[in-house]
Parts: sequence; C-alpha cells; structure tokens
Amino acid sequence: MHFEVNQLSDLENVVTEMLGFARQSKIFAFYGAMGAGKTTLIKQFCRRMQVTDEVNSPTFSIVNEYVTPENESIYHFDFYRINKQEEAYDIGYENYFYGGNLCLIEWPEKIEQLLPDNFVKVSIVADVTGEHRKIDIEIINH
Repeated sequence: MHFEVNQLSDLENVVTEMLGFARQSKIFAFYGAMGAGKTTLIKQFCRRMQVTDEVNSPTFSIVNEYVTPENESIYHFDFYRINKQEEAYDIGYENYFYGGNLCLIEWPEKIEQLLPDNFVKVSIVADVTGEHRKIDIEIINH
C-alpha cells in the first residue's frame, strides 16, 4: 500500500487505510530518517484510536503507554537512543510485543532481530524540501 502525503490532513486517510489493511496486526514498525514524520503519524494513529493522553516520542523513557476509551493500552516505543539490543531486554520488550496490545515502534532497525515474525512495516520518506512524504505500508510475515 502506497501513499503520497502533501499535508497533515492527508494522514487521516493514511491511518484509516492502515488500520483496515493491517486488520488484526498489533505491531507497527515505523521506519524513516530523523524528521521523516514517524511521531507525527503515530500521533494521528493515536487520535484515530481516540487516545486522549498527550502523545510524544518516548526518546528518553523508551516506551510510553497511552489508553483508549475502551481502557486498552497502546505502547509507543522509540529505540533511537539504545546502543545495543540487550537494552530492549531490560525494559521487558517481550511482555509488550507479545502481550496482545498495540505496539507502535520508532527506530525498529535498532532491535530488528527482536521484532515478532508478523508485523506491519511502515516506511516514511520525506522529499528534500521536507514538505511531501511517501508512505509505504506492508505486512511482514516471516
């Protein structure tokens, strides 16, 4: 699935399509360079899930928890600052990734070997101006 995003309001459609496309998937891995728009897309994703908590990238805490109106937890990870995979073990990544809740992961390439066999890969590429983005979504099944 491929999207061309020219303005912030385009993300509503991307998230709606992404949720329909992914169906039962609980793990979403967001790939993209610094400033590509990973956190912005995750904010829109959480808005669509009716999260009322403030959604920010958990750069220093590594994981944030948000709660939906149905009292379901959504976990938002940012692995940018980890230096080795073992740090993901320290936060108990298995409990999150295999616990049945939605997990939204920024910088998944830092812990790629720890990702479940099945997840949704979201790739974001910004053009040189930083105003337009290409977003590709695919389901990975190993």
